[in-house]
Amino acid sequence: MGIEIVLAIFFAFLIGAIFGGMAAFLSRQMVFNRKLRIAERKAARIIVEAKGRAEKVIQEAQGESQKTKTAVENEYRERRNELHRQETRLTQKMETLERKLEGVDQRERNLINREKDIDTTRNSLEELKGKQLKQLEVISGMTNDEAKKMLLDTMEVEIRQEGARRLRQWESKLKEEADEKSQEILAQAIQRSASEIVAESTVSTVPLPSDEMKGRLIGREGRNIRALEQATGVDLIIDDTPEAVTLSSFDPVRREVARLVLTRLILDGRIHPARIEEVVGKAKEEVDAAIVNAGEQAAIQVGVHGLHPELIKLLGRLKFRTSYGQNVLTHSIETAYTAGMIAAELGANVTLAKRAGLLHDIGKAVDREIEGNHAAIGADIVKQWDKSAEVLKGVAEHHLETSNTSVWGFIISAADAISSARPGARRESLENYIKRLKALEDIANSFKGVDKSYAIQAGREVRILVKPEDIDDLGAMRLARDIVKKVEESLEYPGQIRVTVIRETRAVDYAK
Repeated sequence: MGIEIVLAIFFAFLIGAIFGGMAAFLSRQMVFNRKLRIAERKAARIIVEAKGRAEKVIQEAQGESQKTKTAVENEYRERRNELHRQETRLTQKMETLERKLEGVDQRERNLINREKDIDTTRNSLEELKGKQLKQLEVISGMTNDEAKKMLLDTMEVEIRQEGARRLRQWESKLKEEADEKSQEILAQAIQRSASEIVAESTVSTVPLPSDEMKGRLIGREGRNIRALEQATGVDLIIDDTPEAVTLSSFDPVRREVARLVLTRLILDGRIHPARIEEVVGKAKEEVDAAIVNAGEQAAIQVGVHGLHPELIKLLGRLKFRTSYGQNVLTHSIETAYTAGMIAAELGANVTLAKRAGLLHDIGKAVDREIEGNHAAIGADIVKQWDKSAEVLKGVAEHHLETSNTSVWGFIISAADAISSARPGARRESLENYIKRLKALEDIANSFKGVDKSYAIQAGREVRILVKPEDIDDLGAMRLARDIVKKVEESLEYPGQIRVTVIRETRAVDYAK
């Protein structure tokens, strides 16, 4: 009974499992069939959409193809029209070129005809010239060769006479130059011991608070003034000039030291030999420092670098040196600037020109201590401290006193003359000024045919009115040249003097 129940349960379980499996299979089959139908419907829908998109793409492609075809056809028509226009222009240019070639051919034919006419005219002129020469030979009674020989002989005689006349002029000029050179040597010797304008360049005046200070400066039995003169090397002149004393010395540096010493002693009030020596020592140090500073500032201002300290010091000494009232250091700076500009115009080295211009008068710093002219002294100094041959030539040749003058000598000489001769650069006394103007007018009035003469522009120009009945136009030119020569021979002047000869002819009549 128990086994039957177990078997019944087993078979029941087995049958349930079989039916359950069959039910699950049938269920999965139904699910699969449903998914299959859904997939088929989706595939059908995708196919329909793909066909729609394909048709749309085909339509768009057909539209683009049509547009491309239309654009290509339009471009083809445009290019065909452009080729037609170019062909038309080319045809027109060909026709124009043919017309121009015809014109050139015609002008060439005309030129050939003109050339033939010119040859014919030239031959006619040669024949006419030959006939005229023959007629001249008949009239003069000489052949062409004889006339040439006669003309050459006449010219040879005139040239010999002119050569002899000029030789005599050269001999006279050489004699005058020798006299001028001897005078120049004497003037240089005087210049080394005295300045050109003594009152202006060798004397300094120091103001005093009262005349009582004069006695204190002199000291007991003159010991203070002797100590001061001995320490500074300057003459102290105490005269009747109220509230002032005068310092006299040909050395401008010593005079500057003495001026500083006197100024400080007067302010301090303690005046005795020991104090004087102490103040003189300090003043010399200050002046030496001022000299170096002035030289350095001048070099920096001009743009010249690398100068030796000795050259800087000598350059600074020029601050206390004057020439015809013109400060030599200022003149050297002006000359350097001008030389640089001239060198730039000539294509020369501007730096070397400025260097030579700045140092050209450095010999004046020691020319009272060394024999010789300042150009040669300066060249010796520059040769020691500067190895540039161009600078040395510019310094040595700036007065054109050497046998051979280089371009550097001419550059510095021109710059030196420009700085010296500019208006206001140098001073001269009223008496000398009037004498120079009168000498110019006297030279002009000494020539025959001169009516009036006027020296103008501070003696830099002289204008001469001549008598038109005595001097013609050519004579006016000769007169100007002769006056220039006499001025050059007779006068000494800075820069140049312009000579203007004026000849006026008036024609006057009256209508009645």
